[in-house]
Amino acid sequence: RTFASQTDGESRLARVLREKFPRASAIKVVDISGGCGAMYEIHIESEEFREKRTVQQHQMVNQALSEEIKHMHGLRIFTSAPK
Repeated sequence: RTFASQTDGESRLARVLREKFPRASAIKVVDISGGCGAMYEIHIESEEFREKRTVQQHQMVNQALSEEIKHMHGLRIFTSAPK
């Protein structure tokens, strides 16, 4: 698949994350399971993460995706606050 076209799962997760993190300056969702939707890598840069420890940032993402996570085998999360 071309890099520009997202899978349905990537699009769905990105949409949920944009709703939950409206102040995010960057959201990137990549299906790292070869397109079957079993495992994703998520990168989010958001002002909401400022002054929070990494574990708290990841808990926020896990909570935002709580329904979607039930159908996954794994999730890699990378979070940061804008510089």
